Amino acid sequence: MCLGVSEAHAGRAVAGPRRPSGRCVEALPQQKEKIAIRRPMRAAPPVAKDGPRINDDIREREVHLIDKDGANRGTVSISEALALAQEAGLDLVEISPNRTPPVCKLLDFGKYKFQEQKKQAEARKKQKVVEIKEVKFRPMIDDHDYDVKMRSMIRFFGEGDKVKVTLRFRGREMAHQELGIRLLDRLKSDTEKIAKVEMAARFEGRQMIMVLAPK
Repeated sequence: MCLGVSEAHAGRAVAGPRRPSGRCVEALPQQKEKIAIRRPMRAAPPVAKDGPRINDDIREREVHLIDKDGANRGTVSISEALALAQEAGLDLVEISPNRTPPVCKLLDFGKYKFQEQKKQAEARKKQKVVEIKEVKFRPMIDDHDYDVKMRSMIRFFGEGDKVKVTLRFRGREMAHQELGIRLLDRLKSDTEKIAKVEMAARFEGRQMIMVLAPK
């Protein structure tokens, strides 16, 4: 609102309209208070567990139950299956989650997990990573060196590995490529009972390459 000074002394003529000489203080509009709106916190996703679901982790209404003796009990409610597991002192383990309803079995989960880990360890031991061993020859190799390299190749084949035969030509040896071809034919003949040709001999620059694999 506006505030004016006191009127002029009584009896004094005032010419024209009277102007207030005081300051006019206007009311400022109130600023709206900013309120931060918090979004509801989302629950963290469940942590994925290794292995099959067991006991209370199985969220199905019904399961296809196999008892501890391997007998098929058919479709039962999850509460009944859990009760039977508790009565037998065993765990209810989901063994076929993709079936409808999922197939569950009564068993000792600790023992089951140990056996599965043992099977996986045995499977890893049986896995053989095939390597390619390189054996280098010269066209004019003597019989002694040939026999030494042949024994190495036989050992590699026995271990399940492949052998890359590299025949290197130097200088004027390139003019006698038939010697290299004859040597590779000898190698194929000497190993034909235990190995087969996986890649036929071919030239790469100044060398011939052939790959043999165990039978």
